[in-house]
Amino acid sequence: MRNIRIFLNEYPQSIEIANEIEDRFKNVGITTTLTDINGRVVNNDHFDLNIVVGGDGSFLRAIKLSNFSSSPFIGVNTGSLGFFQEIDVSDIPQFIHSVVAKDYWTSPLRLLKCTAYRNDGVGEEFLCVNEALVKGVNSKVLHMDVHISGHFLESFSGDGMIISTAIGSTAYNYSVGGAIVYPAYEIIELSPLAPISSASYRSLLNSIVMPGRFEVELYPETRYDKEILIVQDGEEHMVRDIKYITVTMSNVYIYRLHIKDDNYWSNLREKFI
Repeated sequence: MRNIRIFLNEYPQSIEIANEIEDRFKNVGITTTLTDINGRVVNNDHFDLNIVVGGDGSFLRAIKLSNFSSSPFIGVNTGSLGFFQEIDVSDIPQFIHSVVAKDYWTSPLRLLKCTAYRNDGVGEEFLCVNEALVKGVNSKVLHMDVHISGHFLESFSGDGMIISTAIGSTAYNYSVGGAIVYPAYEIIELSPLAPISSASYRSLLNSIVMPGRFEVELYPETRYDKEILIVQDGEEHMVRDIKYITVTMSNVYIYRLHIKDDNYWSNLREKFI
């Protein structure tokens, strides 16, 4: 690796750590470029590695800002939870050594594709690392028919629906009681958000995990409201004149760089137990 991009947020500790990483790489002859995660999309062609200094939100923002770069990503944690952020501040010297010695490995993450179609037939596409959340505007109860690859499943009523990847199963999905799925699996998880189950409405109360080859189709009721809110990895998008929504696994991958053996289980324990 000869040219590395360092994404960072605006917090003083992140700036300090990013400058330290830049100096350490400079001392071993590797060029770095500092990039503010609040900046604009930049050219990806000449970067061999993306380092994100911050928390999980910074990590997700950097992936989108990079236009889903095919160069691997690794995070240095200066946030709180830091589930994506594999490198602690104390690990930085070892991290630099591993990169120089080429002592690392990468793993692919397949992104979720959420497409919202309007009544004019035009679709708006959202790529998601963790999840797509579909919910009503202004916290209104959402009514919609749910189909799985053309098969009717339920008429859902509730606050919304979370559709997540395996890596996203420990994000919003986890907070509503969804199943945790090992990230190597290409799955789609469907988790209801405050579902209503009463004499008037009958909705599934638990999450569904399905192979990634399936397609989720959502048909919101538009008798009164013709707009819907889609939250792409925490970023809100208002879609007006909505007709239906499809969610599938995309053909886009990002790659994570690791300098340790598979530490998923210890990371899971440390972050959540």
